[in-house]
Amino acid sequence: MTPLLLHNSYNAMTAASPYLFYFTIYSFLGWVLEGSYNLYNTGTFRKEGFLKGPFKPMYGCAPLLLLAAQAISLPFPLLLLLALIIPSAVEFVSGWLLKGIFRKQWWDYSGMPYQLQGHICLKFSLYWWGLSVACMYGLQPLVHFLYLHVQQAWIPVLPLVILLFSADLLWTCRTRRRGLKSLELVEPLELGEG
Repeated sequence: MTPLLLHNSYNAMTAASPYLFYFTIYSFLGWVLEGSYNLYNTGTFRKEGFLKGPFKPMYGCAPLLLLAAQAISLPFPLLLLLALIIPSAVEFVSGWLLKGIFRKQWWDYSGMPYQLQGHICLKFSLYWWGLSVACMYGLQPLVHFLYLHVQQAWIPVLPLVILLFSADLLWTCRTRRRGLKSLELVEPLELGEG
């Protein structure tokens, strides 16, 4: 690699650093939130997610999109509306993609009123709305403050974090695709037996 390319890569990583920090923190907090909700409902903290590690990327994506909307100085009422729409859209697209790619639905709201294909429902959209508003105006200033205090340690650790996320994603996709292949081998037999 040329020195200029290394310098540009470092500058790009430094510019993305706060957003990758926010994504990591919110993905981890989403894992804690879902685990706590599962513990309350079923008595066990561990709930299977798409990734194997302690991260829920949906919870990292929605806050970043909301921060982008906030950064362009949209009017407050529009931000409140986006705090309802964006997390629900992220949840719907995530559920639709996961089901389409892996033929598995990790959550199912189909038994609830005002739902769409089991991926989203009004009740949880309102929960996400409340959490999003609390995140943008209560939690995000604290997360940003934390970032400012760990920034010097975070930037050198960032490549390792990206490597760990990538490894988890690759491992998860590989094991889940392997499960799909075994499903494809079994399904024709079951159909032929009936």
